[in-house]
Amino acid sequence: MSITDWIVLFATLLFIIIYGVWKSGSNKNIDQYLMGSRSLPWYAVGFSMMATQASAITFLSAPGQAYADGMRFVQFYLGLPIAMIVLCVTFVPIFHRLKVYTAYEFLENRFNLKTRVLTAFLFLIQRGLSTGITIYAPAIILSTILNINTVYTTLFIGGLVIFYTVYGGTKAVSYTQLLQMSIIFLGMFFAGALIVGLLPDGVGFTKAIKFAGKLGKMNVIDWKFDPKSRYNVWSGLIGGFFLQLSYFGTDQSQVGRYLTGSSIGQSRLGLIMNGLVKIPMQFLILLIGVLVFAFYQFNRPPLFFNQYEVKQVKASTFSKEYNQIESQYANAFEARKKRADELIIAFDSKNEHSIDAAKDALKVADNQSTTLRKQAIAVMKKNNSKANEDDTNYVFLTFVTQYLPKGVIGLLVAIVFLASMGSTASALNSLASTSIVDVYKRMINPNATEKNYLLASRLATVFWGIVCVIMALYASKVGNLLEFVNQLGSYLYGTILGVFVVAFYLKNIKGDAVFIAAIITELLICLLGFYQVVAYLWLNAIGCILLVILALVISFLMPKKNLQTSLN
Repeated sequence: MSITDWIVLFATLLFIIIYGVWKSGSNKNIDQYLMGSRSLPWYAVGFSMMATQASAITFLSAPGQAYADGMRFVQFYLGLPIAMIVLCVTFVPIFHRLKVYTAYEFLENRFNLKTRVLTAFLFLIQRGLSTGITIYAPAIILSTILNINTVYTTLFIGGLVIFYTVYGGTKAVSYTQLLQMSIIFLGMFFAGALIVGLLPDGVGFTKAIKFAGKLGKMNVIDWKFDPKSRYNVWSGLIGGFFLQLSYFGTDQSQVGRYLTGSSIGQSRLGLIMNGLVKIPMQFLILLIGVLVFAFYQFNRPPLFFNQYEVKQVKASTFSKEYNQIESQYANAFEARKKRADELIIAFDSKNEHSIDAAKDALKVADNQSTTLRKQAIAVMKKNNSKANEDDTNYVFLTFVTQYLPKGVIGLLVAIVFLASMGSTASALNSLASTSIVDVYKRMINPNATEKNYLLASRLATVFWGIVCVIMALYASKVGNLLEFVNQLGSYLYGTILGVFVVAFYLKNIKGDAVFIAAIITELLICLLGFYQVVAYLWLNAIGCILLVILALVISFLMPKKNLQTSLN
């Protein structure tokens, strides 16, 4: 990056941190520190929820996901609006009325302490692991730009987020997220416009989209019902609904966002805003990836986007073999570019036969490039069996750093940092609140002063920050970060949601039955996921439904006297 880019990057980050700390004011108790005194307006709640979900992974990996797999990932979010409606009707009024700090407090009132602790523990595992991934995403950027090990960039980013989260609490998080999302929207829109401007003469936005569609990248809707297909209408509406309902209804990183609303109405408006804006936002981010795909049909992309792995193989005894493949790839690209130009000309002719012939010829040329790419990956694996063969996280980053003008690069890199800071800060805040409210205050030191709880909350934030940084150091081998985070959540969200569904709707089932059902369900879900019996989105629906059924059966079979103890 140029000096201008570095100035833009650091000025943006510094401004965000100073603004968040200033807006947060001083925190005198845990209600201010963890809940922002429950005083935030609906738009701050809505932007905060979106920023919590839209981490750096979204802006770094989603374009790469679309580049490799097309637009079908947008179906993942189809169940979101329905989930928001259910939350507004059921979860929000109950949580507000009880004035809980965490979602899991409600479970002790409804069931018993061990059920509360179990669900809180499942949340801490899931959120602790996934937050490490969100810290790792921007570390990739810094390490690529500075050409240094991701260990150092991970430590830097983790330390930065821990600082302002510990100091400012949830108000600092929410107000910085409001500003972050505003900058992110503008920056991504600007990036999309620049990509279109960089396309060759005669290839505008419409032709680029049509071009990508002919190569299968505009696969927005898939009506085919296939339990093993990751993304289709049915997995999105059903599996996605259960995942989103569990994420926003039982994950403290999101529950903590809308509990900061000044009223039930403000929290509901924040949720509705999130449900209405999230799908178009995700669609546009994926569309940027499709535009990058179209751009690279006329401008030669790297044989492999992760330059760290490329440098490793070029410094090895396999360098000659890799260089030969790279030379062949350059020739193959020229042939593919020629076919791409022919397809654009065919579009102008509006002759469907010519268009189909040009498309088929382009696919043949593209297959040759794909074959050479696979050969290059095989050489990298020969050199290092642990080499990361998934480079989708580097696609958008490579385009940004190589083709966008000075200043804009710094802004877009800042956007990814802002997204990481927002989501990571929310996660640390939720991990701290769950640890203090559901464990420390409830089981270890129930009669301490507010000052003690505030100090403990800050220390818990530091502790989880360190844990998440450690997890980030081991995140380089998980493939596409966006998919991995959602897969990880799908192993746990269904079980947690099932516990809350029983709590809300099946009043006759007590704590012991739910506790046993939750353990059995989680074991079965892990087995289904490990053996890939169904696509991961379905694990959310299966986990929730399975827990409800098991709780009903166990409740029926258990002696009544055992169930009475669950009220204690």
